[in-house]
Amino acid sequence: MSGEEARRCPAVLISAPSSGQGKTTVTAALARYHARQGRKVRVFKCGPDFLDPMILARASGAPVYQLDLWMVGEGNCDALLYEAAGEADLVIVEGVMGLYDGSPSAADLACRFGIPVLAVINAQAMAQTFPAIAHGLSTWREGLPWAGVLANRVAGESHARILRESLPPGMDWYGALYRGGDVELPSRHLGLVQASELDDLDRRLDRAAEQLASQRITAVPPEAVFTRRGTDLSPWRGRLAGKRIAVARDDAFSFIYQANLDLWRLMGAELAFFSPVAGDPLPPCDALYLPGGYPELHLEALSSNRGVIDAVRRHFEADRPILAECGGMLYLLEELGLDGVCREMAGLLPGKAALTGGLRGLGLMSADLPEGTLRGHSFHHSTLKISLEPVCRARRQDERRQESEDIFRVRRLTASYVHFYLPSNPEAAAALFAG
Repeated sequence: MSGEEARRCPAVLISAPSSGQGKTTVTAALARYHARQGRKVRVFKCGPDFLDPMILARASGAPVYQLDLWMVGEGNCDALLYEAAGEADLVIVEGVMGLYDGSPSAADLACRFGIPVLAVINAQAMAQTFPAIAHGLSTWREGLPWAGVLANRVAGESHARILRESLPPGMDWYGALYRGGDVELPSRHLGLVQASELDDLDRRLDRAAEQLASQRITAVPPEAVFTRRGTDLSPWRGRLAGKRIAVARDDAFSFIYQANLDLWRLMGAELAFFSPVAGDPLPPCDALYLPGGYPELHLEALSSNRGVIDAVRRHFEADRPILAECGGMLYLLEELGLDGVCREMAGLLPGKAALTGGLRGLGLMSADLPEGTLRGHSFHHSTLKISLEPVCRARRQDERRQESEDIFRVRRLTASYVHFYLPSNPEAAAALFAG
């Protein structure tokens, strides 16, 4: 297929004036609403995130991928959107932070790919200021594609009517979600509670979709045009043929980019999932991936399941590859603590960590590993004390900030706080896992 062939598909990017406005709730509600209308919906998340995509995948019924012009890369974003436009009736992208926050921002992504922006505004305790905010968002950047506005945390029908009638001519109204705990999504220290932990998640999503349906919101967003001029991953097809990668996946180890799994499969690797929390035996494998998550919430189970730890140690001592990211690294320490309660962990790394009350690391990162440069991000609430010298340090994408994250290497074990986006450098990714 030539690089000039285009695909047209209705698309919208959900953004807001700031974080905390309810973007994920609204994105999930719209995805579930349109899916219930019989449309095939593909949802993406702007920027690095694991928790929001879990909710959005449940709402849409399809895997959710990240879009970021720096971490994912413009070419990979291009390819992902082009492929989605070929199979979907609607593409929805959830933004990150406020519309113009960060570099690259959600507005940068919208302008690059011509995706109209739908602004979500928390309208609680607000009336005629609502359209002023919407007007400012839509006009601040010349050429920004615009879809309309949706009000969140609205008091009721009369409040929604006031907001709608206050909009200037030509500003499209996409409806309102009402204030109340029956649709809003609960959070904890790293963000939203994981989809797997919310027993009533589908009820919340259905209720939010029903609120939109009751307002007779029938408009499908405008079409965007997606042209594939992006990255071709086919040169790496089969690079890990015959390799088996064991992937820890449960409520303690769940921060996994779907694009990483896809890349390994394209490279020919077989993936074998197991749960350290449940005490699953480590599958026979050539390499091991321990992703981030919430090991601190499962201290007892992880510490007591010594059979899993012993198998991980044997894998390590056999000089087989291990990649441990953030929570996966914490699992390999000698000790991990939360609220004064400490438990023994796997002990492959000489150190200990404890959860703190505040954010200790946040940002897009780039690491010059011996195998090559990989991009990713860090986001953690723990402090680490370890008696190892780093093999290298990941640096911030924003060079004005001097913070860094240490990357540790012991035998074939690579461990750090960084969550790597492996398609950012498939050659380095293949070298990390080649046995």
